[in-house]
Amino acid sequence: MKIKKFRTGTAIALGLLFSLFLYECKKSAQPVSNTLNPASKTTPIKAAANASGFIHPGILNTQQTLDYVANQANTGDAGRLAAYQYVLNYCNTHSPSGNYKATVNVAGGVTTPDEISFKGDALLCYALALRWSKTGTASYATTVKQMLDGWANAFQNFSVTGDNPNQAYLEASWAAPTFAAAAEIIKYYVPTTGAAGGWTTAENTQFVNFLNNMKNNYINNATNPGYNNNWNISEGWAKIAIGVFEDDQTVYQAGITVIDNVLPLDIASDGSMNGEVCGSHDDYVHFQYSLTGLSYAANTCGIQGNLSIYSANSSRLLSGYDYQYELMMGTVSPPCTPKGSPTAQIWPGIEVANRHYNTAQTNYIASQYSPDSDGLPGGDIGFLCWTNYTHNNVPTTF
Repeated sequence: MKIKKFRTGTAIALGLLFSLFLYECKKSAQPVSNTLNPASKTTPIKAAANASGFIHPGILNTQQTLDYVANQANTGDAGRLAAYQYVLNYCNTHSPSGNYKATVNVAGGVTTPDEISFKGDALLCYALALRWSKTGTASYATTVKQMLDGWANAFQNFSVTGDNPNQAYLEASWAAPTFAAAAEIIKYYVPTTGAAGGWTTAENTQFVNFLNNMKNNYINNATNPGYNNNWNISEGWAKIAIGVFEDDQTVYQAGITVIDNVLPLDIASDGSMNGEVCGSHDDYVHFQYSLTGLSYAANTCGIQGNLSIYSANSSRLLSGYDYQYELMMGTVSPPCTPKGSPTAQIWPGIEVANRHYNTAQTNYIASQYSPDSDGLPGGDIGFLCWTNYTHNNVPTTF
């Protein structure tokens, strides 16, 4: 009788636990307000890590966050659908270049046709991966794999024109994490409807060789010129993304080290970024390259259980966004006359940063985020975009 009673009690307990699990699953699918108290935020809840210690997918997005935004869009949430439209617009107005070349020509200050093919295809891969994660339509994943295979099989090196012989280091640092983020989704994500992406061992081997070529011969050198600005940050972000994709803790940690070293040099203790706004740039764009690269690096490391970039140097990254807010409000003036306007195009890192910090200042900047109809900031193809779909108003509990 005692044994029977024990089993009955166990069954009841398991039933209660199952009911609670169902409740939590239903609860997590509901829209949430983006007015959380930052002080109440905790380390995100994540799926189990693999043997190398990495969460997959784990470059900017996770299985849970992609499930969340897909569920909202597929059940008619107006805000999520409006953000998803930017993804659709890019997919519908861009096609695979088919221009898979051994040598990609790049130049500083201008965008070459090869850059449009190379970085444009990386962006299209990522946009289509997001589209596949929402719809489960296999043809989108197939197209992504064809593009990734095309570049991984063809690419050998960069050539540089213009007056900066180091330009290829930066271009590789911009393109690699976008390619990796797209591949990470296809390799690891499982849509709520439809099958997995079918990423093969052969595809993975060739793609890793492609990433390593860019890393070893170009990305690793982006800090060499000693600019201590968005170049260094782009190198760090690229290494973090590559390290996650390749399950390589050494590369991942090397990326974090680059970020840790450059953060207090790029953003002053008062938040000013005059070396980016002024100097050789004199514009309101380059400092946002730094903020976006730092935000992406912080997000990816946060997924992997390390939130330190967000808080490093007395939350220096947040201070940088506070500086952007002050520029927009006209309460600070840089020691030069930058081109453009601080209230013009805003880069997509703000959606990522605001999801974590959620301050009045980051809320305001995010409220002014208005990309082009295809989701890019002023046509810029340097950083992956569509964070208004993947990060805006997405809970920080996963």
